[in-house]
Amino acid sequence: MLNKQSGNMYGFVTHTFNAIKGECSHDCKYCYMKIWKQKPIRLVESELNTDFGKDNFIFVGSSTDMFAKDVPSEWIADVLLKCNKHPDNKYLFQTKNPERYQEFQRMFPKNTILGTTIETDDENLIADISKAPSIQSRVSFMVLAKEFVPKKEIMVTIEPVLDFRLYPLVRLLKLIKPDWVNIGADSKRHNLPEPTKEKVMILISELAEFTVVKTKDNLKRLL
Repeated sequence: MLNKQSGNMYGFVTHTFNAIKGECSHDCKYCYMKIWKQKPIRLVESELNTDFGKDNFIFVGSSTDMFAKDVPSEWIADVLLKCNKHPDNKYLFQTKNPERYQEFQRMFPKNTILGTTIETDDENLIADISKAPSIQSRVSFMVLAKEFVPKKEIMVTIEPVLDFRLYPLVRLLKLIKPDWVNIGADSKRHNLPEPTKEKVMILISELAEFTVVKTKDNLKRLL
C-alpha cells in the first residue's frame, strides 16, 4: 500500500511504501515502531502490486530498515524492481547499514536519494541504544556510495540528535559530503542524552558552511 505522508515524517516526502515489514534487527531504543507489537521480518508480496502513480516522492522502507543484514537480498531486489517500474517518481532509501547499498548499486531508480542516520559521533552512546552498525561503518560506506552509486543525492539525517562532540561530528559529516543534512529531535521522549541548545545551534552553523541543513519541527523542543 502507498501511504500518504503524515505525522513526524519528512515534509518533502509525499508517500511511504513498505513491502518489507516486521521487527528490525537493529532494535533501536527510540524506534517509533516499538509502540506496536512487531511480527518477524517478511516480504508482503501483495504490496508489490501497489500503484505508485507518478510525480510522487516515496520513502521506501520507512517502517523497518530494509537493508539490515538479516533481510534477504531477493526481497530487496524485488522492491527495487518495483520502484524501477515507476520511473516518474522520486525515491528515498535510508539505512543504518549502507554497506548494502553497494550490493544493489545497479538497481536503484534514476531519481533516488540514498540516506543514512548519524545520531552522534559517540560510538559508546550508540552501542547502548542500538544494535545497528557503528557510526564509523555508516560513514565509511556512505563515502563509498559517492563512488559506486554516482549521480545520486546523498542525505544524512541526525535524528534523533544525541549528545555529541561538535568538531568530531562535523568532521564525519564532511567526509560523507552530503547534499543535505536533516536534523530532528526525539519526538517520543525516550530519555535519551541530548545536546544543549547552544551545541545544536553551533552544529547547524558549522554544517551550513558545506551543505544544506534542513531542520524538523520536532527540533524546536531543544531550541
